[in-house]
Amino acid sequence: MKPPSFSLPASDGKTYTDKDFASGKFVLYLYPKDMTSGCTIEAQDFRDMKAGFEKLGYQVFGLSKDSLKSHEKFCMKENLNFPLLSDEKCELIAALGAWVEKSMYGKKYMGIERSTFVIENGEIVKEWRKVKARGHAVEVLDFVFG
Repeated sequence: MKPPSFSLPASDGKTYTDKDFASGKFVLYLYPKDMTSGCTIEAQDFRDMKAGFEKLGYQVFGLSKDSLKSHEKFCMKENLNFPLLSDEKCELIAALGAWVEKSMYGKKYMGIERSTFVIENGEIVKEWRKVKARGHAVEVLDFVFG
C-alpha cells in the first residue's frame, strides 16, 4: 500500500510531500499531542534510538495535528533530533485511518489513534495501530532490524 498524497510543513523548516517518501526508508509515527506524558515518552524513545534507525538506513518522522509553533517548542524542550510534521487539517492523519472516535470518561470525541508506519521505497510495509507509547520505538527498531 502506498501512502496517500500529502504536503506538510515540518519542525525543521522544510515542507515534506509523499514524493519525499517515494524512495528510501522511513518510520512515520503518529501521536495525539505535543508535550503530553505518553507522547513525550514515545518521542524520547525515538530520539534516543535515532542512531539505530539511521544505521539501518531509516529516517524517523513524527506526525500530529499540532501547529508548527507547538512542534518547535516540543523539539526544543525534549531535544528531538528528527522532524515533526504538522497536519493541522488532519488530512494525512485521516487518509492513514488514524483520525478516529475516542472516548474518555464517557465523552466521545475525535482524535489521533497512536499509530506507526514503516515506509520503504514508497510502500507501507508495516503498520501498528493502537500503540502503547512506552517501548514502542524498540518494537519498531526490532522490526526494521529484521
